[in-house]
Amino acid sequence: MAKAAVRALEDKKGGDIRVIDIRDISVLADYFIIADGSNASQVQAMADNVEEELAKLGCECRQIEGYRTASWILMDYGDIIVHVFSRDDRLFYDLERIWRDGKQIASVEEL
Repeated sequence: MAKAAVRALEDKKGGDIRVIDIRDISVLADYFIIADGSNASQVQAMADNVEEELAKLGCECRQIEGYRTASWILMDYGDIIVHVFSRDDRLFYDLERIWRDGKQIASVEEL
């Protein structure tokens, strides 16, 4: 599921895609997937593509927040949480710093 989400973000030219393994530090999920887009349309297209690709695998999104404003879209799939940001909001919220105790996954093959 995480690999499919990363590839869906890549397909829509998501910027600086990061995967953080949070299994050892949180019960929220296994992975955070973080990416950004250059404008609201791209951010929404990235989220749409993640939803479509994961639906093909039978994965249903539990909840989506922030789609309308497209500054930070949060997609909760249980085991993974996908964060799609505008570039400015990603810098402002800096989830990578907040979750720095998690393990950074260097490539999708490690998933």
